[in-house]
Formats: sequence, C-alpha cells, structure tokens
Amino acid sequence: MVKERIILGLDPGTNVMGYGVILIRKPRIDLLQFGVIQLNKYESHELRLKKIFERVLSLIDDFHPDEVALEAPFFGKNVQSMLKLGRAQGVAMSAALSREIPIVEYAPKRIKQSVTGNGNASKEQVAKMLMTLFTIKELPKLLDATDALAVAVCHHFQNGNLNLKRKSWEGFVRENPTRLKS
Repeated sequence: MVKERIILGLDPGTNVMGYGVILIRKPRIDLLQFGVIQLNKYESHELRLKKIFERVLSLIDDFHPDEVALEAPFFGKNVQSMLKLGRAQGVAMSAALSREIPIVEYAPKRIKQSVTGNGNASKEQVAKMLMTLFTIKELPKLLDATDALAVAVCHHFQNGNLNLKRKSWEGFVRENPTRLKS
C-alpha cells in the first residue's frame, strides 16, 4: 500500500488553465501549490497549446505526481469553443502520458459533488470549501485555480477507484494490440 502520493489536478482552458497539486499522507491532505497558467497573452491557438504542454511538463518535473486528474469538458453550444477546449485537454493529457503518468477524467458535476456534496454548487462554493479544507486565507482572483484543486481533491476522495478510466500508454497498447503497426 502506498503511504504517500501526489496528485496534479488540471482544469484545462485556452485562456486560463488552472492547476492544483496535493500531497496525500493518510489521513492528511496537504496543499503543495495551486494557481493558473495565463494563456491569453499568446495570440495564436497553436502557441497556447505549446505553452500548455510545456507548463504541464514543468509542473510534472517539479512535483513528480503519481497521478494526473483532469476536468472533462462539458458540452456547450459553441462548437468552436468546445474544439479548442478539447485540444487544450488533449495537450495536457499528452504531457502527462509522455511522462508515463496515469490520467483520470472527472465530470464537472462529480467534482462539485465530491468537494461540496452538491453537484450543482457554484465555483465560489467550491472555492470556499477548499479554502476551509486547506486553510487558504484569500480567495484567488481566478477560480480556475480552485477548480483545478477541486479536481485533485475529487480524485483523492474517489480513492483512485476508477481504474477503468485510467489512461496510460501501456494501457492503450494492452487494450489496442491490433491498432499498432510494427
């Protein structure tokens, strides 16, 4: 049984991407770092994707997480926004997979339910619950940071029991032997 583990939570976005890193030492949950990656200063979508990849790799190299948890995209009406968000999520996933770190996705409602007990909680309610859990003194300006922290906490509260949703290169190869070319 693993005594300690580090979880990196990500809230993918193309303008602002949130991240949160927690250390699990049962029964404690310690906040290592949380914040945002500002992407709106980069003009092209391609450059933003490159920065997402680089910054996620940097977080991975700095904290050496055992697992990465991401917020799954929600379905919106704007197809272009959904496409861009999906690309951002894919790039973040690729960064984790390039370091052989398992990834898990959670629906926004599941994250809110896990942290607050209410799947329809507001971003502010989620942030305030996390402020209490980690004794954070000040609400961050951009709630993408607490959203990402909530993803990491949700993954911990789920006890990693979503083995079927874990993704890794090894798992992909095992599940898709005929899709790989020699």
